[in-house]
Amino acid sequence: MKRRLCLLLLLPGMALAQDPGSFLGAGVRSLPDYDGSSEQEVDVIPVVRWYGQTFFARTSQGILEGGARKTLFPGLVAGVQIAYESGNERTDLDWGASYGLHLEWDTRAGPAPVTLLARTRYHFDTDRGAQTDLRASVGVYGSHGLLVGVFGQATWATNEWVRSYYGTGDGGLLHTNLGVEGGYLLGARWIVVGSLSSRWLHGDAARSPLSERKRNTYASAGMAYRF
Repeated sequence: MKRRLCLLLLLPGMALAQDPGSFLGAGVRSLPDYDGSSEQEVDVIPVVRWYGQTFFARTSQGILEGGARKTLFPGLVAGVQIAYESGNERTDLDWGASYGLHLEWDTRAGPAPVTLLARTRYHFDTDRGAQTDLRASVGVYGSHGLLVGVFGQATWATNEWVRSYYGTGDGGLLHTNLGVEGGYLLGARWIVVGSLSSRWLHGDAARSPLSERKRNTYASAGMAYRF
């Protein structure tokens, strides 16, 4: 099993009317060998969502990350994070890590809870450049233990990141994601989670000789202990 695969997201950022709280567990995920690959594989992955008074760790906003956060205003939080970054065997690119900043706003659109996230990620290996994420999650149902939300994300990458991952090309809009996520509360201590999403490559990444497909599908299911 590839080292990068045990560290990927199971449950994207859930902005739901019924907060599932903190949880830790494991699940399985179907995902491409790399973004743009025509080969699909299934891997075991962790599920993490924990917020302390200052520190946090989560896989609930698209990547495995942890760091420190501070509330600026009610609903608005700023933070710093270290995140896991996957590699690509086709370009002999090993997994690595990034550091960066994020700004997150929890609000509502009528009765629906909304989370908006802006995040920068600078690779510790400076040859791999940086990425910027804009992500939105909207809760659409939260009752009788069932939690359902939808999310979208756009990610931009620098020239260095695109060239290190795809071998050639310039930076710009890298990919966009759309998906649905859900969870079902099993009593007070357990939650079953799942998600289904599509990711579209753009720009030179989509035109790279390594990109066999412009759209990939991600699906996951798992169980976690709530605490």
